[in-house]
Amino acid sequence: MGERQAIERDAWRLNLSQRPRRNRRSEWARRLVREHRLDVSDLIWPLFLVEGTGLKEPVASMPGVFRHSVDRAVEAIAYAASLGIPAVALFPNIDPALRDERGSHAHHPENLVCAACRAIKANVSEIGVITDVALDPYTSHGHDGLLEGDEIVNDVTVAALVGQALNQARAGADVIAPSDMMDGRVGAIRAALDAEGFEHVQIMSYAAKYASAFYGPFRDAIGTSQTLRGDKRSYQMDPANSNEALREVALDLEEGADMVMVKPGMPYLDIVRRVADTFEAPTFAYQVSGEYAMIMAASQNGWLDGDRAMMESLLAFKRAGADGVLTYFAIRAAEMLNQRVEPN
Repeated sequence: MGERQAIERDAWRLNLSQRPRRNRRSEWARRLVREHRLDVSDLIWPLFLVEGTGLKEPVASMPGVFRHSVDRAVEAIAYAASLGIPAVALFPNIDPALRDERGSHAHHPENLVCAACRAIKANVSEIGVITDVALDPYTSHGHDGLLEGDEIVNDVTVAALVGQALNQARAGADVIAPSDMMDGRVGAIRAALDAEGFEHVQIMSYAAKYASAFYGPFRDAIGTSQTLRGDKRSYQMDPANSNEALREVALDLEEGADMVMVKPGMPYLDIVRRVADTFEAPTFAYQVSGEYAMIMAASQNGWLDGDRAMMESLLAFKRAGADGVLTYFAIRAAEMLNQRVEPN
């Protein structure tokens, strides 16, 4: 008797009545038992804005990502809406001449973000518009808050962020997303929005935002990589901390946040899981620029299959408990999901 026959005869000795591979043998079976699914409705597309008209500028450190002038942004967002992407998140790269120590252009009613909000709402009203509340695109020093000497001052910054949030709400923003990590800013923004009749405007708080090395390409995209003085560790979270994230999320929910976010994404999937399990509130993750750039660089060098890596990374967020993902892959992922084609 051959070896194979002997193994088959004695299979019961190996307890092979349990064969998990039976559920993995065919595509239909894998789909039938799949625990988590990625859908176009899970995707939020971060989009960079630039002054001017007719512009679509490539971001060198983020292959396939562009800065759009408002007119081109409207065209791109119309396509995103046609794919079923529910929302976009706007980030400006403004003229350096408009940046100052106080980030005052954040309060100008015709600034780049406000102009984009109005144009999007006039032309692609079915898509949600999320606006970033932080001063770093507007300050000459590149920080999210206001500097007094070498210190980022909290309470004065919060007052400035409230003004920025109101400016964006007046321009038509659907969701205000404070990313600055100042203490008390969610409650202050919520109170100001409600007082001015914007009680319907949602707040998506960057509740657990870490002082990460993965933000480099983003700072290139918004033009702050050369202006930033020092680092942001006095207000963004220490990457070593996990329990602190739960405290930050709890505070933001108590202050009126409708949704919370963990940033970065893949290096912090444990935080996503803890937040989702602890609070059972809408929880999002941001697959940040460095994560995107790594996958794209490896793909372009032939070191991995880019589409498969993209889809696997996005599914990981869902498996960790995220309700949705901000990702620069949103357009490509939506195209693939609409075709219902699995990467080979």
